[in-house]
Amino acid sequence: MNKPTDIIEQVSEPLPMKKALSTLQKMVLDHANAAGSVSEPYLQTFSIAVSSTDPLLWLHNQDLYPKFFWSNRKKDDLVAGIGTADVIEYDKTGPNNVSFDILQKELCKKNPGTRYFGGFCFNNEQKQDEQWRAFKSFTFVLPDIQLSVTDGTHTLSCHLMIEPGENSEVRYRRLLETIAKINSSTLRDIPPLPEINSRTFSPDKKQWIKTCNQILQRFQEGLMGKIILARQTLLEFNRGFSPLLFLLRYPFSESSTYRYYFEPEKNTAFFSFTPERLYRRKNNELLTEALAGTCSRETIDNGNGDACQQLLNSEKDIREHKFVKDTIVRELEPICSDIDMEERVRALQLNRLAHLYTQCRAELKPEASNDSAVLKTLHPTPAVGGVPKTKALEQIIQLEPFSRGWYAGPVGWISRNSAEFAVGIRSAVAKENMFYLYSGAGLVRGSNPESEWEEVDQKIADILAITRQKR
Repeated sequence: MNKPTDIIEQVSEPLPMKKALSTLQKMVLDHANAAGSVSEPYLQTFSIAVSSTDPLLWLHNQDLYPKFFWSNRKKDDLVAGIGTADVIEYDKTGPNNVSFDILQKELCKKNPGTRYFGGFCFNNEQKQDEQWRAFKSFTFVLPDIQLSVTDGTHTLSCHLMIEPGENSEVRYRRLLETIAKINSSTLRDIPPLPEINSRTFSPDKKQWIKTCNQILQRFQEGLMGKIILARQTLLEFNRGFSPLLFLLRYPFSESSTYRYYFEPEKNTAFFSFTPERLYRRKNNELLTEALAGTCSRETIDNGNGDACQQLLNSEKDIREHKFVKDTIVRELEPICSDIDMEERVRALQLNRLAHLYTQCRAELKPEASNDSAVLKTLHPTPAVGGVPKTKALEQIIQLEPFSRGWYAGPVGWISRNSAEFAVGIRSAVAKENMFYLYSGAGLVRGSNPESEWEEVDQKIADILAITRQKR
């Protein structure tokens, strides 16, 4: 063992899952027999091509934790993972910028191409409610076992991390035991969700309208230009169940959303169906976007109207979108040498909703070609925080009667060379039979509190639709 990273890949025709697992075990065992001590952190990756397997069904079959799932918006990068070969995490209250710096420092010690999957707290200076207990300031995991689908190619991999001074024999044995616990079946009944006993809102509609009017008055006083006000919807089911059922039963497969899932312990999970990219970085190339302004098809001509055209003709939504565009460009200027924000505003059609959408490409300055610099700059976007950023964050803590936890925080994957983060909106945190749904609305001068309440309803409508499905 004289190299800090080795990748051993079985080159063959894709194997059925059961045979792939036995082949993987043999690969690990053969390598274990030649293992020795290491003088620096050592990562061993074993990979094998497998026949077409649905990563979510595969994940559903496993009883090992933590679990995670990631799917990008184009659906050409899907990863399901279980267990922990290595983890970078932090759990102390303080500014998000400290969290970003700590992650960056730890990443510098890792292999440049190794992807860690996880997420951040939206505002790490805020005391978190009990439902967020299992979610740290940030957690990024390199799984023991992962099933990846990249451009249609299915790959089963396992990771072995050995630190200097560790007993490598123990680590190999633990990995072999984990592989042996993997359920190779791809068939399993997907039950319907249990019945809902109750649904409550925080704030309720009366308090929401009161708070919105307070914000509109502050706009008149010139204190802010925009703020995102969120609502928590609590669903209490008649029994506990796996939150992964929400992803398995998501009926809108063609919707242009990221899908993110992290279950640190059994039946406790955060998941998101988000349309919003925070950014994609490859070396010094950066791709981000402005996503703001919302319209529902269901509110136009009994569902027969054109939500995209309605948005493009809406002065209020165009103005809200411009806030986001202008703020992103202004905030990127210190870290980018070239910024290309599209002039044209487009509409992104999802299942029920449409959003105004503009892409931005930029080149990072050499001193800012790292994810800490980008995260400090872009999080939170005006689409989940407000304008100006600092004032909006202060107001959010004062006005919202709950903590956001990982809601609206950056979620995705990161390596030394590249990263992709989505914004964790249209999301929920689950604890046994209690599911807390989160969604928000952007308030600007001229916003109508009643309309914003309806918009928040529309943003969680897809998640609620899953609860109404029958077998």
